[in-house]
Amino acid sequence: MPVRGVESGQDWAPVNAGRGSLMGARPAAPKNAREVSMLKAAGVLTTEKRYGAGGNKSAHSATALSVRKLEEADDVGTLAKVDKSLSKAIMQARTAKKMTQKELATAINEKPQVVAEYESGKAIPNGQIISKLERQLGVKLPRPGKSTAPPKTGTTGTGTTATKTGAAGVTRGGPPKRR
Repeated sequence: MPVRGVESGQDWAPVNAGRGSLMGARPAAPKNAREVSMLKAAGVLTTEKRYGAGGNKSAHSATALSVRKLEEADDVGTLAKVDKSLSKAIMQARTAKKMTQKELATAINEKPQVVAEYESGKAIPNGQIISKLERQLGVKLPRPGKSTAPPKTGTTGTGTTATKTGAAGVTRGGPPKRR
């Protein structure tokens, strides 16, 4: 038989189980740099610097470099693409080592698309990637030239560039070369 003075197990009082509970209330987070520096000085707050956090990208990524070079380039000049001799040399050296494009890309820490672009001649040459390819393949690859820009057709100003001829050739303007 149940005892009459004891409650029956039903608890109808409100229970707050979420973040709004007042048990162990935390101080509010600092809202500006001044509050952060004050809390650091008091020893209440510590911060950590994370090096390389939030990045899954290669520092030598060809796509990021290509985009940057495209943005920096004027419409007047053309960007240098990989020369056919370079793409052919990469292909021959890779096949001589019996490697696939994917294996070569993995060996040099690049994406397989980068190696494919270099072999097809569509990539914008990057010296770091070419040196990685040279090291991995064990061959000396032909280096590309600079990007070509059309010659300037008109000059503005007075055109007072002095022409000096010397033993080393033609020098325009400026002091003579030291020997």
